[in-house]
Amino acid sequence: MAEVGYPRDLRGYGRNPPDPKWPGNARVAVQFVVNFEEGGENNILHGDRASEAFLSDVLGAQPWPGQRHANIESMFEYGSRAGFWRLWRIFGERQLLTTVFGVATALKRNPEVVAAMKEAGWDIASHSLKWIEHKDMSEVEERREIVEAIRVHTEATGARPLGWYTGRSSINTLRFLMEAGGLLYLCDSYADDLPYWIKAPSAGPHLVIPYTLDANDMRFVNAQGFGGGDQFFTYLKDSFDVLYAEGETSPKMMSIGLHCRVVGRPGRAASLMRFLDYIMKHERVWVPTRLQIAQHWHANLGHLAANAFDIGQ
Repeated sequence: MAEVGYPRDLRGYGRNPPDPKWPGNARVAVQFVVNFEEGGENNILHGDRASEAFLSDVLGAQPWPGQRHANIESMFEYGSRAGFWRLWRIFGERQLLTTVFGVATALKRNPEVVAAMKEAGWDIASHSLKWIEHKDMSEVEERREIVEAIRVHTEATGARPLGWYTGRSSINTLRFLMEAGGLLYLCDSYADDLPYWIKAPSAGPHLVIPYTLDANDMRFVNAQGFGGGDQFFTYLKDSFDVLYAEGETSPKMMSIGLHCRVVGRPGRAASLMRFLDYIMKHERVWVPTRLQIAQHWHANLGHLAANAFDIGQ
């Protein structure tokens, strides 16, 4: 029996998940995300208290209060100067789409990159205003951050975001985003292999399209992560193979997270190319943007919103 008022959904779809009825009768929807954070990370130039210390090849880095970190800054610069363009060519040559989780201030600082994303037909979702922690923000501060992110994103891309992934979120983030309105999908969850609906006393229902931190190139620069491209490729292949086999009777979604400064490096990009070529050899595989998944779910599985879980708060 479910615990009344408990704000976590530990059951989900249970033993009988819904058939997503993917286009083309696909057995699996493989969804790629390119995170664009370069220029929006922690930096005293941006008014932050310290330098960035997360997701770079300076393993074990610590924030430097009141100082810039030249090595980390240049690694982020590689992502926007070279890594992005490598990923843009890799997906473009294969005519595959991806979703961008774009930090608003990073997008604003690089209009040429934004133009390329739009040219490629990529879905540009919001990755908040800056790539910083939200957990210590007051409710007023986080709400203000969301409003400003929407404004800057709209200014940088020419359209307001329809999707959102904060990543460095607080326990309030999903509720605040639901209350902000205007979003077709939210991504601050890792809870399922399928999208699902949630609601809150102040808003709802809203669609959540879960993200991933396991099938994610961030593990190249995390302890006990991928030591090389072969490990990354094998993990992605194994994940795909399991979902593809299950998809004969119960289709699912596979989410893959990429970063320009990480897998955009040549030795890592090779493993991504191998995986893209591998899945393209299979029939009944759909490679959509998150916006396409959201539009499909709203149109075909909107009835499930009647049973949206109440996250409370």
